[in-house]
Amino acid sequence: MDIERLHVGKRLSEAAIHNGTVYLAGQIAEETGGDIVAQTREVLGHVDRLLEQANTDKTRLLSVQIFLSDLANFDGMNAVWDEWVPEGNTPPRATVEARLANPACLVEIVVVAAQRD
Repeated sequence: MDIERLHVGKRLSEAAIHNGTVYLAGQIAEETGGDIVAQTREVLGHVDRLLEQANTDKTRLLSVQIFLSDLANFDGMNAVWDEWVPEGNTPPRATVEARLANPACLVEIVVVAAQRD
Protein backbone atom coordinates (compact mmCIF):
# COMPACT_ATOMS: atom_id res chain seq x y z
CA MET A 1 0.00 0.00 0.00
CA ASP A 2 1.10 3.51 -0.74
CA ILE A 3 1.57 6.18 1.90
CA GLU A 4 -0.01 9.57 1.20
CA ARG A 5 1.45 12.57 3.00
CA LEU A 6 -0.21 15.96 3.48
CA HIS A 7 1.65 19.26 3.84
CA VAL A 8 5.12 17.77 3.51
CA GLY A 9 7.85 19.92 4.99
CA LYS A 10 11.57 19.65 5.52
CA ARG A 11 11.21 18.09 8.99
CA LEU A 12 7.74 16.58 9.04
CA SER A 13 4.45 16.04 7.27
CA GLU A 14 1.26 17.29 8.90
CA ALA A 15 -0.42 13.95 8.14
CA ALA A 16 0.33 10.51 6.78
CA ILE A 17 -2.37 8.19 5.47
CA HIS A 18 -1.82 4.46 5.12
CA ASN A 19 -4.27 1.62 4.71
CA GLY A 20 -7.26 3.75 5.76
CA THR A 21 -5.60 5.15 8.88
CA VAL A 22 -4.73 8.83 9.28
CA TYR A 23 -1.82 9.84 11.51
CA LEU A 24 -1.52 13.53 12.38
CA ALA A 25 1.65 15.23 13.52
CA GLY A 26 1.44 16.95 16.88
CA GLN A 27 -0.69 20.07 16.44
CA ILE A 28 0.14 23.26 18.30
CA ALA A 29 -1.26 26.78 18.38
CA GLU A 30 0.22 29.36 16.03
CA GLU A 31 -1.20 32.16 18.21
CA THR A 32 0.70 31.42 21.41
CA GLY A 33 -0.34 34.55 23.29
CA GLY A 34 -3.65 33.01 24.34
CA ASP A 35 -4.54 31.00 27.42
CA ILE A 36 -5.15 27.24 27.46
CA VAL A 37 -8.75 27.68 26.27
CA ALA A 38 -7.73 29.75 23.24
CA GLN A 39 -4.80 27.50 22.36
CA THR A 40 -6.84 24.30 22.72
CA ARG A 41 -9.59 25.72 20.47
CA GLU A 42 -7.02 26.66 17.85
CA VAL A 43 -5.29 23.28 18.00
CA LEU A 44 -8.58 21.38 17.67
CA GLY A 45 -9.39 23.59 14.69
CA HIS A 46 -6.14 22.45 13.07
CA VAL A 47 -7.11 18.83 13.82
CA ASP A 48 -10.55 19.33 12.21
CA ARG A 49 -9.00 20.88 9.10
CA LEU A 50 -6.43 18.12 8.64
CA LEU A 51 -8.95 15.35 9.26
CA GLU A 52 -11.24 16.84 6.60
CA GLN A 53 -8.34 17.00 4.13
CA ALA A 54 -7.67 13.32 4.90
CA ASN A 55 -11.30 12.31 4.26
CA THR A 56 -12.32 11.76 7.86
CA ASP A 57 -13.55 13.65 10.92
CA LYS A 58 -13.54 13.67 14.71
CA THR A 59 -16.23 10.94 14.90
CA ARG A 60 -13.59 8.48 13.60
CA LEU A 61 -10.81 9.10 16.14
CA LEU A 62 -8.89 5.97 17.10
CA SER A 63 -6.56 7.49 19.69
CA VAL A 64 -5.46 10.88 20.98
CA GLN A 65 -2.39 11.96 22.92
CA ILE A 66 -2.48 15.33 24.65
CA PHE A 67 0.65 17.02 25.96
CA LEU A 68 0.21 19.91 28.39
CA SER A 69 3.07 22.17 29.42
CA ASP A 70 1.49 22.36 32.88
CA LEU A 71 -1.13 20.02 34.35
CA ALA A 72 -2.66 23.08 36.02
CA ASN A 73 -4.20 23.63 32.55
CA PHE A 74 -5.94 20.22 32.56
CA ASP A 75 -9.40 21.55 33.48
CA GLY A 76 -9.28 24.39 30.94
CA MET A 77 -8.18 22.04 28.16
CA ASN A 78 -10.88 19.53 29.13
CA ALA A 79 -13.60 22.22 29.04
CA VAL A 80 -12.78 22.88 25.37
CA TRP A 81 -12.29 19.17 24.62
CA ASP A 82 -15.70 18.29 26.09
CA GLU A 83 -17.38 20.86 23.79
CA TRP A 84 -15.47 19.56 20.77
CA VAL A 85 -15.53 15.77 20.98
CA PRO A 86 -18.79 14.19 19.75
CA GLU A 87 -20.75 12.40 22.47
CA GLY A 88 -20.56 8.65 21.99
CA ASN A 89 -17.36 8.98 19.94
CA THR A 90 -14.82 9.72 22.65
CA PRO A 91 -11.54 8.03 21.69
CA PRO A 92 -8.97 6.34 23.88
CA ARG A 93 -6.88 9.24 25.17
CA ALA A 94 -3.76 9.93 27.19
CA THR A 95 -2.93 13.30 28.72
CA VAL A 96 0.49 14.03 30.18
CA GLU A 97 2.56 16.97 31.32
CA ALA A 98 5.56 17.57 29.09
CA ARG A 99 8.08 20.27 28.32
CA LEU A 100 7.07 21.31 24.81
CA ALA A 101 9.57 22.39 22.16
CA ASN A 102 8.17 25.94 22.13
CA PRO A 103 7.78 27.22 25.73
CA ALA A 104 4.93 29.52 24.60
CA CYS A 105 2.84 26.50 23.57
CA LEU A 106 0.55 25.24 26.30
CA VAL A 107 -0.85 22.18 24.51
CA GLU A 108 0.08 19.78 21.72
CA ILE A 109 -2.34 17.15 20.42
CA VAL A 110 -1.53 14.02 18.37
CA VAL A 111 -4.39 12.19 16.64
CA VAL A 112 -4.89 8.89 14.86
CA ALA A 113 -8.17 8.41 12.98
CA ALA A 114 -9.84 6.04 10.54
CA GLN A 115 -10.74 7.34 7.10
CA ARG A 116 -14.36 7.32 5.94
CA ASP A 117 -15.35 4.43 3.73
